[in-house]
Amino acid sequence: MNKATVIAAFYNRIDYLKLVLAGFDRQNEKNFELIIADDGSEADIINEIKTIQSKHSYSIQHIWQEDKGFRKNKILNKAILESKSDYLIFIDCDCVPHRAFVEGHLSNSSKNTSLTGRRVNLSKNITDQLNEKKVRDGFLEENFIRLISDGLFGNSIDVEKGLYLRNKFLLNFFNRKNRGLLGCNFSSFKEDLIKVNGFDERYEAPSIGEDSDIQYRLELSGVKIKSINHAAVQYHLYHKLQERDPKNLLLFEEIKKSKTAFAPFGLTK
Repeated sequence: MNKATVIAAFYNRIDYLKLVLAGFDRQNEKNFELIIADDGSEADIINEIKTIQSKHSYSIQHIWQEDKGFRKNKILNKAILESKSDYLIFIDCDCVPHRAFVEGHLSNSSKNTSLTGRRVNLSKNITDQLNEKKVRDGFLEENFIRLISDGLFGNSIDVEKGLYLRNKFLLNFFNRKNRGLLGCNFSSFKEDLIKVNGFDERYEAPSIGEDSDIQYRLELSGVKIKSINHAAVQYHLYHKLQERDPKNLLLFEEIKKSKTAFAPFGLTK
């Protein structure tokens, strides 16, 4: 059995997907599978995924659902059910992982705990310079000073989060404060997600549903949220932000009032 299943949320951006998959090719920890959780990509994209699945050093499974608008939580639940390991790591397919990304999540994992990392938000300039070879060669990790410069004089944001650390004392120091769960960079034991019935599929717009809501319900069930900033680094590729829907906020408020950990529309209905 694989040590972990990486569940990568995806929709149509095949150019970004190739960069993300290249990042997983160079992982220190090799014992994982990856599931592309596809929220309705077009037929030509699906065909291209089929051609690249076997070109990587790890097992890649592609699961797809019909495009009926933003239904990320629904495809994430399908991926949970399809996963073949006991530990799940969640990432978006616009986030390139540091080579120690999988290792960082696994080495810090513990029972009744979900882990959350952070990401560097790359500028358009840096993003446009990337290709698969550069990612495999460690361009992002080996050019931290360049990222700092782009953060100071360009448009990259949160570049300090690209600092990777192994020292346990320093990691504990930088992670002494509690941080909210980030939907594109978190991990959990499958049994803990099953206990809260996975993601709530009533969220049909970006934000809250894939992070704030699942964090709230996990904590209600007794799961702790632990920050692993600087241990599980990723690099977010530039794109325009998606619009947020206020309906998500209203639904989340209802859930907090009910104080119910088990999602009524989740892994099981």
